Amino acid sequence: MASKHHSAPNAPAAPVAVTRAGTVALIGRPNVGKSTLLNALLGERIAITSHHAQTTRDRIAGILTTGGVQYVFLDTPGFHRARHKLGEHMNEVARAAAAECDVAVFMTEPETRNTPEGLSVNPTVREDDRAILAAIPEKTPVVLLLNKVDKIKLKQVLFPLLEAYGKVRDVAAIVPVSALKGDGLKAILTEVGKVLPAGDALFDSEELSDKPVRFFVGEFVREQILRRTRQEVPHGIAVTVESFDENAKLVRISVTVHVAKESHKGIIIGDGGKMLSAVGRAARLRAEELLGRKVHLETFVRATPGWFDDAARLADMGYVDETPTKRKRAGKTRPAKTKAAARTAR
Repeated sequence: MASKHHSAPNAPAAPVAVTRAGTVALIGRPNVGKSTLLNALLGERIAITSHHAQTTRDRIAGILTTGGVQYVFLDTPGFHRARHKLGEHMNEVARAAAAECDVAVFMTEPETRNTPEGLSVNPTVREDDRAILAAIPEKTPVVLLLNKVDKIKLKQVLFPLLEAYGKVRDVAAIVPVSALKGDGLKAILTEVGKVLPAGDALFDSEELSDKPVRFFVGEFVREQILRRTRQEVPHGIAVTVESFDENAKLVRISVTVHVAKESHKGIIIGDGGKMLSAVGRAARLRAEELLGRKVHLETFVRATPGWFDDAARLADMGYVDETPTKRKRAGKTRPAKTKAAARTAR
């Protein structure tokens, strides 16, 4: 698994004093590659990914300190038309990140179709992209990322679209990228670094995220379910961490998988418990990589009808509005994994 991680670009051989630091919100529609990009920039797979829209439900900070600059990237849910309170919460998380960040990285992808003359790119800006750009304050510098350009051989077909975006919003830079292949990462850091505010680091240079380890364990379980289910089942899944004991030599963790319908329990458990066993095994391996220790993971399934449209249940499950990352050093927040721990785990 470690061999598949992209190395953090421009990582210095020796510590360099931080002179620029700030929050960088990754903003865009669902499934444009924001979480994939965060993982590529960090060289660590902390954000879960899947082929399902709205996989990301929380604001997840990924901290990269390199070359005298500290980037606090904020992965956010994709802006979408909410159909329930969970969707409303996700949109509010994204709006808050866009409003409070020091730099907004707006991520989109070209709409293409095959024609007799070759690949054609839609030269107009989508209405939902216009709305997202409008949610970013005028004072906030914007770096526009055009993702998945590796699929387009003749880059000149992108020029009309880029010109159209330039008419919608003044941007500090436009960077063509392929988040999946890791192309364009150095250019992103260079352009974002230019517009980050001068200042001291917000977090210790060894920290990777502001989220606690137990948060990521719950996400790892949810990711494995998303990758194994289809249709309505994945959208009705939530995972809560019931207990987390790392005082013993073996880390003991218990999680509950909540499903929206009683009939979905059998799907998640699988024939003879095979599905749940596979989910637990894969999630446990991710947790062991994160912690650098052996983990005992217990996984239970419970039907919790309507949880995604119940404000009280959402709060109990951790879907609550968060205070934006402030410009100050981290206190007792536990990082997901320090870079030293990452080397040990590998």
